[in-house]
Amino acid sequence: MAALQTAVVSLFPELIETALSIGITGRTVRDGRLACRTYNPRDYADDARQTVDDRPFGGGPGMVMTVGPLRRAVYAARTALPVDAPAIFLTPQGERFDQRIAAELAGLPAFVLVAARYEGVDERFIATEVERELSIGDYVLAGGELPALVVLDAVARLLPGALGNPESITAESHVDGLLDWPHYTRPEVETRPEAEQRVPAVLLSGDHGAVATWRRQQALARTWQRRPDLLLDRHLTAADRALLAECIDEHT
Repeated sequence: MAALQTAVVSLFPELIETALSIGITGRTVRDGRLACRTYNPRDYADDARQTVDDRPFGGGPGMVMTVGPLRRAVYAARTALPVDAPAIFLTPQGERFDQRIAAELAGLPAFVLVAARYEGVDERFIATEVERELSIGDYVLAGGELPALVVLDAVARLLPGALGNPESITAESHVDGLLDWPHYTRPEVETRPEAEQRVPAVLLSGDHGAVATWRRQQALARTWQRRPDLLLDRHLTAADRALLAECIDEHT
């Protein structure tokens, strides 16, 4: 299978390159499942000082990234990619990034991520060069590099062969719209000064059906307790509704 071809436009390419050398994402790069090149807008500036920002029209704090260097960096990235890849701008104003979008991007042949800095980016760049805007949450960071890495990490683990056990993907939070169930490993009893913590007996029973039911109930319970919004538009089976009702009865 051909590698997913990606590019990141960033003033700090070393941050991107370092992060892409470790963990699961690093392995997908080394194994040829993911390819990523970085493009620094300073390399595409038209002055000796490599200027990429200027004061905002209308006044106000901070500096704004100019159109020219960003546009030329995106053009260079797109030219190097095998297809006309969409440019995705990381911004708090964008569409909320989630598992659905990660799967959508993992199915593309290529895409470009634009990680900006400073107070903002000239709107004319966004209007003419950006196909999509994504946000990883309702907060502000110093730049788009960390959001870009979040996107690449989430996408990389969905690529065929990225994980040693393919079932790991289907058993994670948000994959089927629910949060993950609790996980336990050895020892069976964890001793603390004030009490012992035991692994739930059902997980030691060897009854795979009972384990599956417990895990499903725990996933439903956690979602109801921590992210009830995820259940609002979800169609629950009769079995799920019964498991959830049991959880609610226990906690009310």
